[in-house]
Amino acid sequence: MRPVRLALLLALLPSFLGAAAPASAQDAAAAPAAAERPATSFPYTPGLDVNAMDRTADPCVDFYQYACGGWMKNNPIPADQARWSVYGKLAQENRRYLWGILEDLSQRQDGRTANQQKIGDYFGACMDERAIEARGAAPLKPYLDRIAAIRSQRDLPQALAGLHLALADGGLFFGFGSSQDFADSSKVIAFAFAGGLGLPDRESYFKTDAKSQDVRAKYVAHIANTFKLLGDAPAQAQKNAARVMAMETALAKASLSTVDKRDPYKLFHKVDAKGLQALTPGFDWNAYLDGIGEKGQASFNVTEPAFFKALARLWKTSDIEATRTYLRWHVARNMSSRLSSNFDNEHFDFYSKTLRGVQQQQPRWKRCVALVDQQLGEALGQEFVGRAFSPQLKEKALHMTRQIEEAMKKDIDELDWMSAETKAKAQEKLAAIVNKIGYPDKWRDYSSYTVKPGDFAGNVERGNQFEMRRDLAKIGKPLDRSEWGMTPPTVNAYFNPQMNDINFPAGVLQPPLFDPKMDDAPNYGNTGGTIGHELTHAFDDEGRQFDANGNLKDWWTKKDAKAFEERAQCIADQYAQYTVVDDIKINSKLTLGEDVADLGGLILGWMAWQNEMASMPQKAQPGLRDGLTPEQRFFVGNAQWACENDRPENLRVSALTDPHSPGRYRVNGLVVNMPQFQQAFQCKPGQPMVKEKAKQCRVW
Repeated sequence: MRPVRLALLLALLPSFLGAAAPASAQDAAAAPAAAERPATSFPYTPGLDVNAMDRTADPCVDFYQYACGGWMKNNPIPADQARWSVYGKLAQENRRYLWGILEDLSQRQDGRTANQQKIGDYFGACMDERAIEARGAAPLKPYLDRIAAIRSQRDLPQALAGLHLALADGGLFFGFGSSQDFADSSKVIAFAFAGGLGLPDRESYFKTDAKSQDVRAKYVAHIANTFKLLGDAPAQAQKNAARVMAMETALAKASLSTVDKRDPYKLFHKVDAKGLQALTPGFDWNAYLDGIGEKGQASFNVTEPAFFKALARLWKTSDIEATRTYLRWHVARNMSSRLSSNFDNEHFDFYSKTLRGVQQQQPRWKRCVALVDQQLGEALGQEFVGRAFSPQLKEKALHMTRQIEEAMKKDIDELDWMSAETKAKAQEKLAAIVNKIGYPDKWRDYSSYTVKPGDFAGNVERGNQFEMRRDLAKIGKPLDRSEWGMTPPTVNAYFNPQMNDINFPAGVLQPPLFDPKMDDAPNYGNTGGTIGHELTHAFDDEGRQFDANGNLKDWWTKKDAKAFEERAQCIADQYAQYTVVDDIKINSKLTLGEDVADLGGLILGWMAWQNEMASMPQKAQPGLRDGLTPEQRFFVGNAQWACENDRPENLRVSALTDPHSPGRYRVNGLVVNMPQFQQAFQCKPGQPMVKEKAKQCRVW
């Protein structure tokens, strides 16, 4: 996956983060400025944009600057963004287009289908800031009442069950849901996974540098401010915030690191009901399962047993008031964006401004479109696909995908470091990969999800319950291999190791990322490289541990596994030298899968493009265009998807949590390993974009 990697576990639906715009924005919503109007069409940006280049830069010295220097200069980070990129810009254009669809549907009363009514009414309720402001903190009351009714630890399982259903939030001590059995991917079983933290990851609680300490201090202040909004006196709010921080720190200490979570074997701990109960002897799992409607389940995967043991100790040693305090905070954190602006702005100030450096809250329309996409994504996706994704476009994408697969098949056959035995297994896995392009074959049924006009908070809660129950209902049922993990308008793509499929939503198959008007070279560099990237994920350090059926199974000979690890280590050693921000280096153990996939994708895109060129008549062979040879256009096309600007605050968080390297290294880090690049730009030995042949990295 390029911008974001899909987790092995199906994530619970995230809350709608951010803060409401000031009251004056209500008038702006009624009469938006020209730059803030819904779109009825997409602006065209070519798949290779010469204006995005910096021709004054030497491509052999800094290829990223050469390919993206103009883009970075002309695209400063908007005040409402933590970072800005080609992907982010296209995502915003998609969102603006969806805004036009939703605004129309929210205002129409007649002639709407059931799904059109749901997404229109949902959007309208979300945009009604006056009604949201008038309700204030009232949507919190049922949750706070439920928490106040917890008199002893015996009451906790039922209370947590209700909160998990209503909020779909793994931040309430732990998360619970369904996923494929690692040992048998055809079966869906219950998963219990670690949660309970309000900071980005476990390291946020323990890093000792000045910036990390400052963030922790501001986090405690934010928690205290939230308690004040809940009605606590200042001294009590401070005390409660310190108590929450102490509890979260204890949970963080018992949690796996982001690097450890990349190892599926460290997340695979299958237990029966007795085994689950033994991990947390003071917590009645039968009562919890009954509360979420899953009583009688007999098989569970506990991703982090040590965490659940620590959680049991925390419950045992904490008084019930501490548990209620912790839950009050996490419920308020989860729901802040559904409440009046005092809660919403407080949430924005820490999670967006302090953590990510964002200067200004996003306008309401962006947030509402994003939330419709989260909770009714396939209903919205049908509208998007019907207007913006033709059958011809789908066939073009499938054609290129098949070419990339053929290139990988050839690549595997020609590997000099892999035995015939392992190659046969690799080819079996490659042949079994399912290509999902554009949108699902069958659309999700939202008939049981009630959307009410004017009830924003209620719609979000019912959406959470719908998704949580839909997820839980999979347990023990036959696996639905047709399901998608992204909605059709999403500007992203992913490989799922247990489904053994690659997924390209319609949203990512738009210019400039996929441009049918453009010549082949940049298209194979960009989209071809992305397809190759996702295919390579099937064989990166994580994906290679799953077989053709998506089972966690070692199909490698020891010699071949060692050879893979040596080649992957070359990439890890290279990326570990790159600086993210300040003195923070890339955690190349965290980014290894994406770095391997980036290089593999570029090589496969090149191979497929060369095959396409070879199939063309000599007279049809392309020549110079925009002063670039076809080979140069291939590499510039590949690089320009990664053009970006990033805030230093966001880079610090990303260095801890993001399995992707910064864009600069996702370009320069590849071409130093590509002799074809050095030949295309006539680079000389000793230049920065040239690595000695003996030191060049290549896995696939």
